[in-house]
Amino acid sequence: MAENGMAQEMTPLEKKICEQIEYYFGDHNLPRDKFLKEQIKLDDGWVTLETMIKFNRLSRLTTDFTIIADGLKKSKSGLLEISEDKSKIRRSPSKPLPEFEEYKTSIKVRSVYVKGFPTSATLDEIKEWFDENGPVENIQMRRTLQRQFKGSVFVVFDSLDSATKFVETPGLKYKETEMIILFKEAYFQKKAEEKKQHKAKNKKNDKEQQKNTQDMLGTKSFEERTECLLKFAGDLTDQTCREDIHEIFSTRDIQWIDFIRGAKEGNILFKTNAKEILEKAKEGHAGKLLLRGKEVTWEMVEGEEAKTILKKIIEDQQESMNKQRSKARRGRGKGRGGKGGGGPQRVQFQGKKTTFEDEDSEGIQETEETTATSPKKRALEETGSGEEPAAKQSKTENECGDQ
Repeated sequence: MAENGMAQEMTPLEKKICEQIEYYFGDHNLPRDKFLKEQIKLDDGWVTLETMIKFNRLSRLTTDFTIIADGLKKSKSGLLEISEDKSKIRRSPSKPLPEFEEYKTSIKVRSVYVKGFPTSATLDEIKEWFDENGPVENIQMRRTLQRQFKGSVFVVFDSLDSATKFVETPGLKYKETEMIILFKEAYFQKKAEEKKQHKAKNKKNDKEQQKNTQDMLGTKSFEERTECLLKFAGDLTDQTCREDIHEIFSTRDIQWIDFIRGAKEGNILFKTNAKEILEKAKEGHAGKLLLRGKEVTWEMVEGEEAKTILKKIIEDQQESMNKQRSKARRGRGKGRGGKGGGGPQRVQFQGKKTTFEDEDSEGIQETEETTATSPKKRALEETGSGEEPAAKQSKTENECGDQ
């Protein structure tokens, strides 16, 4: 068998081919790659080039076995071996995969969060930028649930020194945009603190809202509030709405409007005395208050009728606040999985998935589609079925990965 590592100059294409294949068999991807791990068990670690060119990113570079073999021969990494007939490759037995815990610790300290890329940027464009700023093992493009690139990545450098140098380099820019750069662990700590502060703020707002409602329900406050009620009625058009009422009265004076479009009557709860606000509004409208050109009867409400109306308004306010709190909680839960939009919605994988690092709660793992899965899959492809279902995708995308 022939080992790679010959001291020859690589062409740009050969360099890309070596980077891509060495990524497939590298420390970061191979432990995660269910399909490739199954293949290396079949023939003492050897995988045919016929199988390898089924991977999309490699096949886009070349499907010529000779070019692939010649390029790998020139690699100085010593990671791969090439069979004598140049038809198969394998990871060198002299370079076994690191122990799980050791690698897991290593990858954490070398992982960096970088934000500032345009959402239209491609993996190749991002990789090219990192090639100028330090050697990396893996690039994970972070995406929304709709698969839109978020403009940020998690990148694993080849060493802690490389990662530290990159993080500490001031003023790094992608084109004209200054990048936001943090170690991944620092990024998670920052997000956790922001979440904590946001939760505390919402809790404070909830308490204030509850206190306001309780104040309104108190006996003295309740009696005072009946003086803030104004009832209106008339032959109103179906287009009459709350905005029409706001046009007559100052918005800052109104606390609540109990009115449904299409109704012929309604109630307004002001923040202060309703009679005084009504008189002031009449003065500003030549003594006549119309709603969409229709005459309206405006009257103060007293006694039990006022208490009944006020009780309904308070209940409506409380229900509205509860809905707002519920909506806010659902919004805070988005992107964290679970059903109904409340939870980080991560990609669901079939089978077991080995995790080497904490995944971003707002992002999802990049995957490479492989068309070389099984005879059944190949039969489907021959009939024009196309890509493999997302749930069976197995490759992590990195600087050499594929979507």
